[in-house]
Amino acid sequence: MDLLRTRNYSKTKQYLISVLLIALTAVLCFFSVEFIGFRAVALILLLVVSLNAILFEIFPVLLSALLSALIWNFFFIPPILTFHIGTTEDGLMFLMYFVIASINAVLTFRIREVERKAREEAEKEKTIQLYNTLLNSLSHELRTPISTIIGAIDTIQDNSTKLSEANRNELYSEIEIAGFRLNRQVENLLNMSRLEAGIIQPKKDWCDMNELVFSTIKDNQDDAANHQLVFHPAENLPLFKLDGGLVEQILYNLVHNALLHTPEHSTVTIEVSQVEDHCKIVVADSGDGFPEAEIALVFDKFYRLHRTATGGTGLGLSIVKGFTEAMEGIVHLENQAGGGAKFTLLIPCEFSTGIELEHE
Repeated sequence: MDLLRTRNYSKTKQYLISVLLIALTAVLCFFSVEFIGFRAVALILLLVVSLNAILFEIFPVLLSALLSALIWNFFFIPPILTFHIGTTEDGLMFLMYFVIASINAVLTFRIREVERKAREEAEKEKTIQLYNTLLNSLSHELRTPISTIIGAIDTIQDNSTKLSEANRNELYSEIEIAGFRLNRQVENLLNMSRLEAGIIQPKKDWCDMNELVFSTIKDNQDDAANHQLVFHPAENLPLFKLDGGLVEQILYNLVHNALLHTPEHSTVTIEVSQVEDHCKIVVADSGDGFPEAEIALVFDKFYRLHRTATGGTGLGLSIVKGFTEAMEGIVHLENQAGGGAKFTLLIPCEFSTGIELEHE
């Protein structure tokens, strides 16, 4: 990020600010030259020119270098209030000052441009790497359900008279599951695009969190065949005013991630509670947890654990974080002492009992 983002200023503002900085410095030095000497003033003005070179483009900086040289000559080099320089030594010093200030401005600007180009190249390389990761992930995550759908349809068409009703229903079920998974992958891609575009606007309404959790469990029941999904609905849990669609996406991605990255027969626990004026959601598992060095990275887009060979596009947890923050909430990940990972979300919201809503 550019310092103070001053390069986003218009050319006029850059010229104006650079000139004002030189003028203000000159005024301060004029009242203290008796104590510091006119040669020290040159060093101070040169410092300001250097700062301008860091902040602004080349031509405003060259103008400030020229202006500072003229001001130093007119107001500080004896005899003052004239452009005449009394001694050859002072004249040479004035010339060297202008040359050094100009060279300093040009070199600083070039260094800054080299750094900018290096950053752009690094960002391009990172973007290419991210998209390669995405394409590699999609080649598996999308191909698998598509192949399942095509294979099941071909089987039905080629054996329409030979298949029993049970076999036909089983193939229909496979198509439905594959279609659901394909739809989830497309939704994740669209959600990430919405997050990057900054167009997520939560639409809050009263939500029954218990119903949202049960819906999430149902959506993950096929992936949970060899796991244990545990949810004990809290008694007297109020209704929360949240964006139910975003919360459901958050819950699905958290639970799906836990099922995907934990060994078979692991337990995934979901808890929902009210903590003051927040809705608290906890999703914990009894798996191996996350390497401590990777905890800070798991919410990055396309990030996947190096130690696992499981699938996934690396978008799920990034979407969890993005949707939570869109509702002004926070998400925290930690490893549990007894093993496994624990995601805790706190989302600020209004809450109400059903009785209160009836009175409304």
